[in-house]
Amino acid sequence: MAAPMEVAVCTDTAAQLWSCVVWELHSGANLLTYRGGQAGPRGLALLNDEYLLAAQLGKNYISAWELQRKDQLQQKIMCPGPVTCLTTAPNGLYVLAGIAESIYLWEVSTGNLLVILSRHYQDVSCLKFTGDSSHFISGGKDCLVLAWSLCSVLQMDPSRILAPRHVWSRHTLPITDLHCGFGGPLARVATASLDQTVKLWEISSGELLLSVLFDVGIMAVTMDLAEHHMFCGGSDGSVFQVDLFSWPGQKERNFQPDQDVGKVFRGHRNQVTCLSVSTDGSVLLSGSHDETVRLWDVQSKQCIRTVTLKGPVTNATIMLAPVSMLSSDFRPSLPLPHFNKHLLGAEHGDESRHGGLTLRLGLHQQGSEPSYQERLEQLQAVICNTMEKNVLGGQDQLRVRVTELEDEVCNLRKINRDLFDFSTRIITRRAKRGMSPGRPAGSLQEPSSVWRSRGMAGARYVCTARSFTTSWRRKQPNVGPSTLEQHSACKRKEPLTHMKWRDLEVCVSLKRHRRTHTEDATPRRPLVSSDLQGQKEDDGSQGKGGELV
Repeated sequence: MAAPMEVAVCTDTAAQLWSCVVWELHSGANLLTYRGGQAGPRGLALLNDEYLLAAQLGKNYISAWELQRKDQLQQKIMCPGPVTCLTTAPNGLYVLAGIAESIYLWEVSTGNLLVILSRHYQDVSCLKFTGDSSHFISGGKDCLVLAWSLCSVLQMDPSRILAPRHVWSRHTLPITDLHCGFGGPLARVATASLDQTVKLWEISSGELLLSVLFDVGIMAVTMDLAEHHMFCGGSDGSVFQVDLFSWPGQKERNFQPDQDVGKVFRGHRNQVTCLSVSTDGSVLLSGSHDETVRLWDVQSKQCIRTVTLKGPVTNATIMLAPVSMLSSDFRPSLPLPHFNKHLLGAEHGDESRHGGLTLRLGLHQQGSEPSYQERLEQLQAVICNTMEKNVLGGQDQLRVRVTELEDEVCNLRKINRDLFDFSTRIITRRAKRGMSPGRPAGSLQEPSSVWRSRGMAGARYVCTARSFTTSWRRKQPNVGPSTLEQHSACKRKEPLTHMKWRDLEVCVSLKRHRRTHTEDATPRRPLVSSDLQGQKEDDGSQGKGGELV
């Protein structure tokens, strides 16, 4: 498959033989000519690859040609006043025209005038759509550049004045040209002005990215497809190349031709009015008031070809040739409708035209039906409410779940406490009975500890409970005589007797000449002579200073 052909489309103010000429970019051969008027500056546009539109210089109509019926003027689109600039949407649905200080928007399928925007204070000088047709940019002699959202424009209320998305007012003299780069709503816009500056803006944020100051007024501006270079046409006939990726990046810079000798295209004898770059960025096309169109090699800055016209050049652009332009059998899919001059159609004297599909996109045509903007706002409100409910509902569920878990923990603690109290009652009940189950009464074990005398310190009883709880020990601090009587088989000659049950060990130690358990409620068994005799024998055998190990 052959590569698409690039062609140059040019117009001048003389229009002696033709209004517009199309020639092959690299060979220079003339392909097509269109007759029927003089196209004004910034007034040439291609509609849906089927029609060529040209705003007539100083006239209140737009000429339309089928691309193949070059010798026959297809239609004149009547306008309320002289058209100062013209552009079409890349998707082929809308036509924009600047008439005095207002912007007129038509729908191509019906020819209805959808909206009239009046935010400029002086004549509109240039209009451009973004590549995805979502936004368009307008510049005027009032030094303002306005960025508009097409969706907001279509849904505007006719009783209100729509505000643009961005208002760029950093220029101090009229806007002469603008170029919209690639990227749709993320595109960058270059604006040229008579104040000798070119500024680069960002549509998404509205910020100023770059400002370049020159020595002369700038009449035309464009960028290559990759946006590596920006080309600016001066009022002295020079074309300046600004590198957008030079380092260090400065927000404001001065272009000095003496220092940037390799960045200037020289050859025109009068002001440059229009610029365009080829798809690969290797060729630059420029038109001038010196009645010539020049083709430049971007790398060497040399002029490749010069085409002489009959008058000052008003438009010169490079485009890929549509199939309809090169095919002799091609015919437009739909004829152009009648374009209305007024918003309300027949009420202002325009004849109502029927027979086709009518798309009603404006509030003035929808009556009481809600607009798409209102529906969008309602949908956003519903989505926000749903999200809030989900978030708050999740918090409520979490709070309920935490409460349930806390209640469950409290129940477990209560069950644990009840089990502890129950086991304590069972153990204390067995202890009160005096013996452990499964163990014969009177079973004794000989003490394993060794008694060592502490001297004549007296006698005492020592009772210890190894496996009993503290609360039970408080209730049973001593061992009563009934417990001692059950173990009468214990050897009386031993100074220390250990009596062990399942969970109880009672240690009884005897000391001489002292009774220290008067505070005990349980009475003690009195000492007998055999106990004292056994204690003396032990004292004699162990000696003094003995200890209990």
